[in-house]
This record gives sequence, structure tokens and C-alpha cells, in this order.
Amino acid sequence: MQIGLAETRPAVKNEEAKVSDDGDSSANRPRRSQRWYDSQDMRGFAHRQRTQQMGVRREEFLGRPVIGIINTWSEMSPCHIHLRDRAQAVKRGVLLAGGYPVELPAMSVGEVMVKPTTMLYRNFLAMETEELLRSHPIDGAVLLGGCDKSTPGLLMGAISMDLPVIYCPAGPMSNGQWRGTKTGAGTHTKKYWDELRAGNITADDWIDLESRMTRSIGTCNTMGTASTMTSIVDAMGLTFTGASSIPAADSGHVRMASACGARIVAMVAEDLKPSTFLTRASFLNGVVAYMALGGSTNAAIHLIAMAGRAGVSLTLDDLAAAAARIPVCANLFPSGEYLMEDFFFAGGLRALLAKLSGDLDLSARTVEGRTLGEAIAGAECFDDDVIRAADNPVVPLSRGVTLALLRGNLCPDGAIIKTSAAEPRLLDHTGPALVFDGHAELSARIDDPDLEITEDTVLILRNAGPVGAPGMPEWGNLPIPKKLLAKGVRDMVRISDARMSGTHYGACIVHAAPEAAIGGPLALVKTGDMIRLNVAAGTLDMLVDEAELAQRRAAWRAPVTPYQRSYAALYQAHVGQAPQGCDFDFLAGRAPVPEPPIF
Repeated sequence: MQIGLAETRPAVKNEEAKVSDDGDSSANRPRRSQRWYDSQDMRGFAHRQRTQQMGVRREEFLGRPVIGIINTWSEMSPCHIHLRDRAQAVKRGVLLAGGYPVELPAMSVGEVMVKPTTMLYRNFLAMETEELLRSHPIDGAVLLGGCDKSTPGLLMGAISMDLPVIYCPAGPMSNGQWRGTKTGAGTHTKKYWDELRAGNITADDWIDLESRMTRSIGTCNTMGTASTMTSIVDAMGLTFTGASSIPAADSGHVRMASACGARIVAMVAEDLKPSTFLTRASFLNGVVAYMALGGSTNAAIHLIAMAGRAGVSLTLDDLAAAAARIPVCANLFPSGEYLMEDFFFAGGLRALLAKLSGDLDLSARTVEGRTLGEAIAGAECFDDDVIRAADNPVVPLSRGVTLALLRGNLCPDGAIIKTSAAEPRLLDHTGPALVFDGHAELSARIDDPDLEITEDTVLILRNAGPVGAPGMPEWGNLPIPKKLLAKGVRDMVRISDARMSGTHYGACIVHAAPEAAIGGPLALVKTGDMIRLNVAAGTLDMLVDEAELAQRRAAWRAPVTPYQRSYAALYQAHVGQAPQGCDFDFLAGRAPVPEPPIF
């Protein structure tokens, strides 16, 4: 698979670089690291002295670009467990190109193990990335990540710091299979969990599944949030084009990591920072890929947050407009039938982008130093069932889209639903609400045999948003009650101010804003209220008259938070709502931050 290795520019091993069109050259542009290493005062002496304390010769770092390797490796993150090895490959590439590599660990934010949710720590990783780059003598960086929140967290921080950076995605895990059935991480966990609760598989089957569905290193092998986000930033030009499709266990993945190390040295010489090539067109290219992939609803939050860091205007309306014209073309779970390894062998993201070229801005630049059009030129598709053209989509626009935007008196600022992964019968639905005030109540009551519920009931979970949870966990795929599973029900209308795993599916309306914990309309719903969903009209309402709602609003009291200190307290005090990307108010935007003084 091509990743542009042959086209990478020559590495700069000294200060003799080509003069650019505007007369500038790397020879005349001081590197950041020189502020630390080149001064002849006591502080410069100390920096050189302490570097040599680590066994590094002066010749290995003086006069060379210092390349940071921001590594989210962790033994609590199976998606990233191989990134320690990939960092070594990156270092090989940096050294080969004449740079000085330094590895800096950052918070892993690996899904599954981190509680209450990795989303709580996305902004933490963004802060950590930005400040790691700012506070150290770093000229450029390779970002190692891949699991859901690591991609936006790393890039939000890197975009704000605005040094030359290239993203090295962790890669998806190998295909899974159980008893002859292709199984994808997350998607089939949920599917088989429902079958276990319905009594259709045994406890022994469930145990057997544990060791067979996730059979290698790497991120989820479905089009969950991990592959959605890495593919988006790939289409935006922040990786070697197509790098996001390479499986983690493939030897090509190691070579790609080494190439990232070599390329970043050249990027430093070119001063190729995010601000020099990331435009609205770059983000809209990412949006096109998002919709065609049938990507995760989580990407709606992360894309808007990343765009905000770049000073680019991007809204839910922009995303919904793209979804209305770009059908799901990648035949991948949860909207399709295949897994990421199949996608890779079919030609990967380059092949998909080539088929979508009419919807892309091919003049957008990439970290490779060339345009997106040049990067996908000659891309071939080797399986037209896995990667389809827009005239033969996996899900026709008439059947469903990757993202539909809803507004109404339940969500005046917006809520979203992935209709391509929902049962069509539920997209125009009216039913009575059954309200849960938190996940603990939901878990305690959902399988109660005496629960008053039918398949027409609308399940509502509130106080699960950015402030309320806190951190907006992936609780939006509310479980179907066991009594309905036994009757064959596998989908219901479900509404929450939470998020949903990108690997999951169903008629789940998520990100309802404003959230209940800050007084949003979801806080006012009562069990028994009639809820009206009309996806075609883009509306979601509770059929309660305004006078009654006014009385409920006057009686509402904000829930008391248990967080009086800790990072969670900071998060609750400063996080924005989902339609604005859930960034911190003091981190969003492009306000300049001075370089650290060195005395």
C-alpha cells in the first residue's frame, strides 16, 4: 500500500536548505530548540550538560532538529500496547533523517479501562500535548495514538501549539471470527450481550467469545470512533495518506512509523505547521470521509473541537449538510458487513477517497508536502463490495445517513442520530417516555420484569452529559429490557445527553443539548410524556404544553455535584456543550500564548 514514502522530501541534516519562493530558508530560521541549547550562558550550559548526563554525545543533538515523540503507550490500553515498539521505529526514521528524537509519554485515554469515560480526559490529553511541546525544546513532533479520544486530544493540543507535527495512527486490530461468523470489537460485544440476556447463547459461549473477538494489538476493527477519527485526520492531511488503514499487526505499519520519523525532520525544515495548511477545506474533506465511512457519532464533537482550535468555523449544520449528500460507501460494521482489515486489502482510505474525489477539495495540502489530489492519484480499489462508489452505496440516502441533526423543544441546540444503523420503522415515531435520572437507576431497573414498557416506549437517560456525568460517557446505547429482548425486539427509540460508542447501533439519539444537568429541556421530561420523533423533518419534541413546561422549569433544581476538587471539578466548571465540541472555555480559539521565558 502506498503511503507516499517515495515522495517524501530529502531529509535536512544540516543548515543548508533550499530557499523558498519568498526568499526564506531554514538556514535563516532559528529552531525553537536553539533557545535551550545554543546560548552560552549558565542556563544553556545546564541544558547541554543534562542532556549529556543521559549518555548522549553533543554531536547527537547540537545543530539537529529536536523531534518529540508524544507516545500514549500504556499497559492499560490494548489498542496502544504496541506503541512503545512503534516509537522505536519512529526514532530510526528521525535518526536516519538527521534529527534528534526524544520520547515523551502522555496519558493514554484507552477505552474500556478508563472510568468513568475517556471523554473526561480528552481535554486533559490536549492540554498535556500542548504543554509538553511548549515547555520542552521541541522543533516538531510525531504523535502516536489511535484509540478514540487520543486522536482528537493529541491533535487539539498540537494544533494549538502549532509546531510541525505528523500523526502516526495505531492501526486497527486484525479480523475476528467466532464459529465461522466475522466478529467486530464492540459491535458484536453488544450484539451477543443481548443474545445472552435473551437466552439465545450460553454462559460458556460468552466466555468463549472473550478470547476470540479481539485477537491482536490495535484499535477496534469496526468503523467505531477510533477508525473514524484516524480516517478523518488522514483525509484532512495530517497523516501519510492511507496510513489510517494499515492494520496494527502488519509489517507495513512499522515501516509507516519509521517514515513518519523521517518526514517530520523535513517538515521542520519546511516549517510546515498546521496553521500553514489546515483550512476549512481540509476539515470538510475530513467530513466527507466521515460520512462515506458511516463513522461514529462521536466524531461530531471531536471535529468541531479540532476546528475550533484551528480557528475554522464548523457546525453541526455543516456536518448534517454533508451527510445529506454523501451516502455510506464503506461496507463496514456497524452499518455494513466487513471489518477494517478487509477495508485495507480492498485499497483502504486512498481508494475510498479516490471514489469520492468529486466531493473533495483536491488542492488541500497534506503533511506529505503535496496536495490531497496528488496523494490519491492512482489509488485502486480491489473489492468494489467493500469500498463502493456513491452510485452503489451500502446505505442509500433514502434509507439512512451517517448523521441526522434534530432540533425541537427537547433539544433546541441540537441532538444527532445515525440513521444508517437504526431500524427505519423507528425514524418516524411517537411514544411514551420512560425516564431514568442516571445510569445507576437505569442499570437497577431496566431488566425488572414488572417494568411498564412496550416496544413503542421511548427510553430516556439524563444527567449523563458533559457536566452531569461528568464527561459524557458512552451510555447512549441504552439496553433493550430483557422482557422485550425475549419477544424479539432489538431496537427502540432511545434519547440521552450522553454519547454512544461508535461500534454500536440502533435508533439512539445522543448529544441532546443543552444537557439536563445545566437545566436543558431533557431535565423537564416526565415518565409518560409523549415524545415525537420525525427524522425527515429534523424534529424531536415532547408533546407537553408550554405552560406545564414553565411550571416544571420553575421547580427544577440543579443536581448537586460530588466533585468539589480534582480534575473532574475543573472539567465541570469549564467544559462546553456537545454542539460546541466540549472543549474547555480557556483552551478554545486561537489566542496566542507566549513562548516560555528561559532564564
